[in-house]
Amino acid sequence: MKRHIKGLKGFTITATDGELGKVKDLYFDDKSWTIRYFVVQTGGWLFGRKVLIAPQAITRLDWSNETFVSNLTQQQVKTSPDINTEQPVSRQQEMELYKHYPWERYWAGGLWAGGVGTSGMMMPGPSPEEVPDPTEGDPHLRSIEKVTGYDIKAIDGPVGEVEDFIVDDGNWKIRYLVVDTGNWFPGKKVIISPNWINEINWESSDVVIKATVEQVKNSPEYETDEYLNDDYDRILTNYYGRFI
Repeated sequence: MKRHIKGLKGFTITATDGELGKVKDLYFDDKSWTIRYFVVQTGGWLFGRKVLIAPQAITRLDWSNETFVSNLTQQQVKTSPDINTEQPVSRQQEMELYKHYPWERYWAGGLWAGGVGTSGMMMPGPSPEEVPDPTEGDPHLRSIEKVTGYDIKAIDGPVGEVEDFIVDDGNWKIRYLVVDTGNWFPGKKVIISPNWINEINWESSDVVIKATVEQVKNSPEYETDEYLNDDYDRILTNYYGRFI
């Protein structure tokens, strides 16, 4: 099912023997547009330390109680590598994290075992030249919180800014960016697939899409969750497919 990422913040993540903490942010990689980690603010049991938990550790999604159930113990999390989530996460830090937990490395390709709806799913791995320096921040790992607010630009001008993301909770891939058109098209919101993005300028916080201002303005309007179904997907894909 498709979910709004903004609505996931504040969800509780539990261990097999107690609560781990609350979701504060999510990291995705900008090559596959897949969520790689939940940034979890732990409670008093771990002095509020922030930790990274991969979606493959989640065994059950309890939406009614806003809780994600993991297969981890509090002790596993307590003894996990201490990573400063306020700084870029390096590949070396990720390697240490994956040595600590029994997780399948997503950057190595192969099977991404475990997570809800993802068992046996084949994930593409990067080519050797795309693998970042282990000591440096992974250039493809991005914070949802920081990308929210980025300017969305069409081929011929600005159209809005990133307000939210819509993710598929079966494979944790980001399906759409929710765009607040604000002063450009008052009262209208649209959603854009990562497939329609031409480039992202991380330094200037710009997302450039493969469409004109007029094409975005005339795109199917996004209003409520009721549109997030297969029929709406087809309508939207057919619309942008005519010129992208």
